[in-house]
Amino acid sequence: MNDMLDFVLSSLKEKCKIPLVLFPGNSYQLSYRADAILFLSLISGRNPDLLIGNHVISAPFLKVSPLEIISTGYMLIDGGVSTSVQYMSNTSPIPGNKDDIALCTAMAGEMLGLKMIYMDAGSGAKIPVPASMIKTVRGGVSVPVIVGGGIKTPEKALENLSAGADVIVVGNAIEKSPELILEMADAIHSYAAEPTHS
Repeated sequence: MNDMLDFVLSSLKEKCKIPLVLFPGNSYQLSYRADAILFLSLISGRNPDLLIGNHVISAPFLKVSPLEIISTGYMLIDGGVSTSVQYMSNTSPIPGNKDDIALCTAMAGEMLGLKMIYMDAGSGAKIPVPASMIKTVRGGVSVPVIVGGGIKTPEKALENLSAGADVIVVGNAIEKSPELILEMADAIHSYAAEPTHS
């Protein structure tokens, strides 16, 4: 809303060389200064605007953009609090104890041709996505699995990786404690360096 996205992306590109991937909250959060975009379809909800409607609006922009388009099945998982995504999407999250519903939703997303599954307990979640749900979904799909929401410690990040997450997304915890990103990075790199995980 404050027209700072281009500036932020340009600033990040000056400081690091890793690809910048947009995780848009709406169809206006687009920029050619990123390298890729998660083209999110809220497959856990029943709101047609977030399943396909917003995609129709942004498709012409994305078609001519230099961005790599990564079609992603977005699954909202109950994180113990009402989240912005839940409110804005008018969608009920998948209950944290319903591994079977999460699995069937993820499988349907993969069968529809989505290239990633993103399981999110939401920004500021009190309860992160359960490891058992991550493991169940990982066992049922062959596409990469992203997990976010409520990950506040290096130990939780490692638990998610051990359960089968390919990518961990951390936001609020790092905003509150910036040094946490280094602790999480060290833990994840140590995990990845283990012979059984490399």
